[in-house]
Amino acid sequence: MSAPLKGVRVLDLGQFIAGPLVGMQLADLGADVVKVERPGEGDPFRMFGTGPDASGYSHNFCAFNRNKRSLTVDLAQPRGRDLFLRAAARADVVVENFRPGVMKRLGLDWDTLRGVNPRLVYCTITGFTDDGPYGALPAYDSVGQALSGMMSLFVDPQHPVMRGPTISDQVSGMQACSAVTAALFRRERTGRGARIEVTLLEASMYFMPDAFTAYTHGGVLMGPETRAAFSLAFVFRCADGLVALQPSSVEKFWRALLAALERHDIGDDPRFRDRPGRIKNFHALVETLRPVFAAKPRAEWMQRLAAHEVPAAPVHSIAEAMDDPEVKHLGMFHRLAHPRYGARAAMRRSVRIDGERESEPLPPPALGEHTDVVLGEIGLETAEIAALRAAGVI
Repeated sequence: MSAPLKGVRVLDLGQFIAGPLVGMQLADLGADVVKVERPGEGDPFRMFGTGPDASGYSHNFCAFNRNKRSLTVDLAQPRGRDLFLRAAARADVVVENFRPGVMKRLGLDWDTLRGVNPRLVYCTITGFTDDGPYGALPAYDSVGQALSGMMSLFVDPQHPVMRGPTISDQVSGMQACSAVTAALFRRERTGRGARIEVTLLEASMYFMPDAFTAYTHGGVLMGPETRAAFSLAFVFRCADGLVALQPSSVEKFWRALLAALERHDIGDDPRFRDRPGRIKNFHALVETLRPVFAAKPRAEWMQRLAAHEVPAAPVHSIAEAMDDPEVKHLGMFHRLAHPRYGARAAMRRSVRIDGERESEPLPPPALGEHTDVVLGEIGLETAEIAALRAAGVI
């Protein structure tokens, strides 16, 4: 059960984040994922860096491409297209996140691929639908965040600055992976393949349903701090670091917070006596609590909050998160060794099945590292592979 998708064959045409994330999640679950890349160039994320990261094995690329093999083939050449069709006839899943129309121009669109393999699950991720008003426009993560309304929940309109990780890309990839596994399950019962489509726009909106129900059901237009006020979620600077806490709507946690702070007088303030008051006067509550936390070191506050069972945690840097005892206990990281690039730390999948994570993990592949092996698996002889390489097809 550590590899429930063992035997599932995936052709991953993804680039950057959303598409490769689908392939990586399927690979983490045991699927045989072959990353199909252009000869000599590959996924642009391979070179997404400077210095050592410009070697074709950047940290950006490695983050989304573990547990895969790499096949290089020029799909723009007729013989390259034929190779892909030959591989697709034996595959279970094809994943791509090109702009709308690219696969059709290559002669590798859904209608063509299901013609050679009716059982194929074809997954496409785009910024927008090809038949919609924005179909011709390019899109990256920031576009999905902005157009969906998500960015309005993060950015201070008076001092707008982009912060944090990509979100639209990741949630699109996660939702696409969920749909692929559902389609594979349906295929087991019906024998039919499926076409899966998701856009950055709709995936981003689907990711935050509460923001839309707040507006459609209650007329509440959420802003960057609305959710924090409703959830009673805080982040404060202590004497030597940041702490986050969330008493939420549970009254016992609010009382526990006051006990941990030894400030029951705050609870006696008419503005903060009940949850509606705390929501209405959220900014005043933040300003009341800010100097309280600033007066003591974080370790002391963490000890007090834990003693009173207040939901709280130190705000970790990435390095601190990796060194956290709970993270170490979970075994989220291990080292994967590549024969060319050496050993590097890699993240494991977050899901444990019967107490196990993925088995037989692979390091992210070098460009074209498995081309000969993969082509051999679909029936090509050594001489044919050599001729294709000499012609620049692979």
